Formats: sequence, structure tokens, C-alpha cells
Amino acid sequence: MSAEPVPEPLRVAVRRLCDFAARAGDLDHRFTPAPSAFEGIAGHASVAARRPAHYQRERTLSGLCEGLLLQGRADGYDPQARRLDETKTHRGDPALIAPNRQALHWAQAQVYGWLLCEAEGLASIELALVYYDIDSGHETVHTRQATREALQAFTQGLCARYRDWARQEAAHRRARDAALAATPFPFRDYRAGQRELTEAVFRAQRAGRHLLAQAPTGIGKTVATLFGALRAMPLVRSDQLLVLTPKTTGRAIALDGLRRLKAQPLRVLERLAREKACEHPDKACHGESCPLAQGFYDRLDGARQAAVRRAWLDREALRDIALAHRICPYYLAQEMQRWADVVVGDVNHWFDLSAQAWSLAQAEGWRVQLLLDEAHNLAERARAMYSAELDPLRFGAWRAQAPQALKSSLDAVHRAWGALALDGPGTTTLDDALPAAFMATLGRHAATLSDFMARHPQAAATLQPWLFEALHFLRVAERFGAHSVVERSPGPPARRGKPRPRLALRCLLPAELLAPRWAGAHAATLFSATLAPMAHTQRLLGLPDPVARLDVASPFDPAQWSVRVAHGLSTRWADRARTLPRLVDELGAHYRAHPGNHLAFFSSFDYLTQALEAFRAVLPDVPVWSQSRSMDEAAREAFIARFVEGGRGMGFAVLGGVFGEGIDLPGSRLVGVSIATLGLPPPDPLSEALRERLQRAGAQGWADAYLYPGLHKVVQAAGRLIRTPEDRGTLLLLDERFASPEVRALLPPWWGVA
Repeated sequence: MSAEPVPEPLRVAVRRLCDFAARAGDLDHRFTPAPSAFEGIAGHASVAARRPAHYQRERTLSGLCEGLLLQGRADGYDPQARRLDETKTHRGDPALIAPNRQALHWAQAQVYGWLLCEAEGLASIELALVYYDIDSGHETVHTRQATREALQAFTQGLCARYRDWARQEAAHRRARDAALAATPFPFRDYRAGQRELTEAVFRAQRAGRHLLAQAPTGIGKTVATLFGALRAMPLVRSDQLLVLTPKTTGRAIALDGLRRLKAQPLRVLERLAREKACEHPDKACHGESCPLAQGFYDRLDGARQAAVRRAWLDREALRDIALAHRICPYYLAQEMQRWADVVVGDVNHWFDLSAQAWSLAQAEGWRVQLLLDEAHNLAERARAMYSAELDPLRFGAWRAQAPQALKSSLDAVHRAWGALALDGPGTTTLDDALPAAFMATLGRHAATLSDFMARHPQAAATLQPWLFEALHFLRVAERFGAHSVVERSPGPPARRGKPRPRLALRCLLPAELLAPRWAGAHAATLFSATLAPMAHTQRLLGLPDPVARLDVASPFDPAQWSVRVAHGLSTRWADRARTLPRLVDELGAHYRAHPGNHLAFFSSFDYLTQALEAFRAVLPDVPVWSQSRSMDEAAREAFIARFVEGGRGMGFAVLGGVFGEGIDLPGSRLVGVSIATLGLPPPDPLSEALRERLQRAGAQGWADAYLYPGLHKVVQAAGRLIRTPEDRGTLLLLDERFASPEVRALLPPWWGVA
């Protein structure tokens, strides 16, 4: 009888092994000044340069232990001294490095020490934990002598903890891939256009290509793209699928689509922002303050096992598991990011400067698939992510309460800021170069403040927000280039002298900054009802050639709705007061001709308010409700709840706002939409700077900066009207420009605008 084959050992990086099995104690996210990745690399090089010529830098090591193949690179080894270095860069006092962090660093040194003893046949070795201060260049060295047997026992203990988990994960991956390969489409039939979209997504994801897919609202884009991407996962040996959306409503739709697919044993994780997941917003993230941070790593194993058994890890499930194990829900979600098959979250999880999903994929060498819903919003979100702002009013408040030890440093920033005062009130200036003197002063101040807070952690509550603003500003400045401008705008009045301006680094063209993120993904599918012209979308987002493109024809019958343009009516800013009576007459006639629930969109809250007051005066019998500035979630839900089946009235909303996309009002919940604007951005200095840059780059500057983004909002808003083949409705376009040939050519052809 032949023996059963020995299973191939599971590969695991030393860093991952220790991160999983050697962490203990409290969660501790008190501020400690940390070097950037570039500074860390430079710091390691500096340490190695000080060592003798025979010193072996980044020694590659591997070895079998408890059925695992351990792999990694030790920072350095001196064969003559028989000393292995584990180097960590830092800022400030090394005594402030948390004990649990030091324990993790020692664990890595011990595992590498055992691997080196095995490789060199050593009976013992000296281990050195080297903390290198990148600001002073000072090394703090802690050493231990260890025997081969002791290091082996320690490593075996870690491997025993990880081995069963690793085998479980390998079995899960096999079962997941088998299930996905056999997962059927969740409905009996495809809607018109759905199969075409699904197959295009599948082909692009399988081939590792990026895809721009435009498809009408209401055909089931989310389910179609999810199904295509999930079916490709086993074929491309994907580590993770990220489903990203710029808005919360899109996240809910994606989760609903995944529920319908019922692909067991798929692990699905919903990621929330910290402020939405935090149980104790009044407490700091460390064990001395928050009870859910105390002993976090001691209880993490149990919570992690419960999470993988649960598999469906939406907001409620994560909270239930975390609180049952007395740990933080937000940081449990961060941990489960590593073990989930599908992660649903905001676009910042991949594209932000500090995006965890991006950092994790890079560190682990993962093959990641991307699905981006509402992709027409990504350019604007990216501009915000790669921008930064400093407010003189907030700075003044922090400066007033700062300790005396920081007075000199803060005064230097205050003076350098004053040197940037604007020449006249009400002016805004844009510059193509960074203010060198101010940036140098801010950099010195950030280093001083970081060092102070490292020595006085109790000051974090007061000074940490300002430090984070300054560090983010400096980090954005490191990437400053032709894609951005420096904006100086009027700040609050000064008691004497010229007021200090608000300073902002504004990203206009995010393409260059997004390009590495596209390169880091195996494949990305960007889908929306409004991506045309696709060359415009590709240009703004920096998508590399070749990009696959798909434009799904509308499945709806033109007879399902009627579209009318109010000829001779202008909603330009200069004409609004004069044409307001005509606009209200058009709205009233539209409502009277098609009674039911209507939704009217305007270019701004000011215009909305003017129209609402005039409408109430002329048609007091028609129920109205309105979007307001800074609506919370309950107010938004109440607004949508007014659209009941068979109801009557008119909701007033702002184009491009929360009600312009991502809401579903099928049947008689919505029978009419009116749009009183082309959605063009205001011709402010930033929009003009964007237009000029696009023009210089050979693009259609005005169309790229104004017309295309505006009409994207129009098409999205109109898409609230027809959601299913049974829906009927009417669309009123309240501006004569909708009838112009240039605009008509950019509207969906099935609208039949004349």
C-alpha cells in the first residue's frame, strides 16, 4: 500500500508570521513620530554603511518549521561577530517605543536568528535590535545572546500557532475558488445588457486589463459586474476583490448584490470610516484610555476565528463579534482586511495616500481585482485626497494654547505665514510653485512638534490635530507638481497688519498620482451610467493603455418616458432673477400634466431656495420638501421617505448632491424629474486653472473642465426616473442650451432630445 503524499509546505513570510502570532497586550495608537517609507529605507542604508566591509546586508533566509516554509530577509549579519541585526527606524526618544512593539521586533530577530543558525550551522548567535533615529543618526542597540535550541523552540511555538490557521486558510481558498467557479447567475434571466456587461468584466478581469464600462441606470450594473469579477477570481488566482464606491449608498448596493449571489464560503468585509465604527469617540486609542483597546491582541485570536466562521462581516456583524470579545470593531475590521475575499468600502481604501488596502497589497505582493462603482466621481474624490489645506484661524487657536517650549517654533510659522499675505481683500491667487521659505519653516516646526509630543504624550489631545494637518500638508507637498497649484485665499481679519491667507495645495489633474494605483491592481473595472466621452475619463484618471471600453445600449423603450426642453429659458446666473417666473410656470405645468411625485434639481442651494419660495407662492396647494445644507443621515432618509407609492408633491434638491445619484425610486414613487441647470462648475480660479492645464495638454479644455462633468451630473439625476422596464416618467430640461447640437450630442441617444 503506497504512502500518502506529503503535503507541500505552506509558505509564510517571517514578518507575517510574527505579526500574526507574536503580538500581545494593548492596542496602542498614541502618536509616535514615524519616518516615511522612503526615510525608513534611507535609514536602513545608513546603518548598513556604518558596518564593516564583510557585513552582509539584507541576508535572504528560509527554512522549514512545523510544516511551514519560512521566508524573509534579515536586515544584516556580521559573520565575524556572529551578530544579526534587526533594524528599525524611528523619531524621538526610543524609550517611548511601546513594549508590545519592541516584543514584536524581538520576535522577528529571534526567528531570523534561528534561520541563520540553521543556515550557518551555528550553536548560538548574538541578536541586536537596532533603533536608528533618522533625525539625529543615533543608534540605540539592545543585544541578546541566544542558543540555537532556544531560538528553535521560540520559532516552533510561533509556527504552531500559525500552522493550523494557515492550513485553514489554504483549505478556505480551495473551497472558495471551487464555489466561485460553479456560482450561477442569481436570477433566472439576464436583463437586457446585463450579460454583455458581465462577459466584458469577466474577460477583462481574466486578462488583467482595465475596463471602462458605461451602462444605463437600472439594468443591474452592480450584480453584473460582481458576477463577472467573482467568476474570474479562481482563474487569476486572485487574493482579493475590492469593491469601491465614492458614496455610502453605493456600498449598500454592492453588499445587497453580494447577498444575492450567495457565493459560499465567500468572506465579505464592509469597511467603515473610523468615526462611524468607533464605540468610544471620547477616548483615545490605547489601553489606558479605551476599554476596547486594553488587551486587544490577547483577545484578537478568538475574535478572528469568530469572524471567519461568520464570513459575512458587514457593519452589524463586525460590531457584534468585536463587542462579544471586548475589542475595537474598527481595528478588528483592519485585521480582517487581510483575511477577507471581498472588501466593500470607499475609494480611499485603495487610492488615498495612506490607504491600508493598497499598502497591504504592496507589502504582501497580492493580486488584487478592483471594481469601481460610480466611477464618474473618482476624479473629484482623487482631487480631494491629493490636496491639503491650512487654516490660519485653527492654527491661531492651537498656537494660543501651546506650551511655552513650542512658542519659538510656532512663532516662526506665524511669521512665515504672514509673509504670504494677499495684496488685497477678497482676492485669491494661484501659484505654480511651492512657497519655499514657508515650507522649510513648516517642516522644521513639524519635526520640533513631533519630538515634543514624543516626549510629552499627554499633549496629544491638544496638539495632535494640528500636527496631523501640518504633516499631511507636507506629505502632499512632496508630490507637488504640474498637476497641482498653491491656492492663497482670504483668511480671517487680523488685529494688525495683513491677514494671513488660507493656504491650500489643490490637485487639479490626479492622473499622475493615480497611475501607480492602477499599475498595482491586476485588473480594474470602472463602471457608471456616465463615463462618456471615455477618452475624457481615461485622460483625467490616468488609466494606462490599452483600456477596454464598453458602452451598453439602453434596454428601455423610448415610449417609457418623454423628454421636453424648455426652449427660450436660460438658467445662467445672470438671467435667473428675470427667468424665475417662467421657470416656476414650467415646473407647475409639468406637475399638473403629470401628477405624482416629482424631483427638481438646481445648480446651488441659493437657486434652490429662490425657486422653492417662488413655487410655494404660486402653487401653495402642491406639497413640497427640500434638501438642506449639511443634512444628517436621518434627514436624508426622511427626504427619500416622502416619495411613497401613489404620492404627490415635489422634492427640491441640488444637482450633484446626495439625491442626484445612488437612490432608487421605482414605480410611482417618482414620475417626473426636472433639471434647471447644465451642472457646469462655476468659473472660479481653480476651474479656470484646470481648463488651462487641460488645454495645454492638448485636451478640450472647456469641455473637459466644465461641460462633461456638468452633463455627467445631469444624466445621473435623470437616471432616478426610469429604473425598471415597467417604469414610466417625464423629464423636463429647464435650459435652452439642452437643445444645442453640442449638448445634445453628449446626452444618451435614447432620450430623443429635440
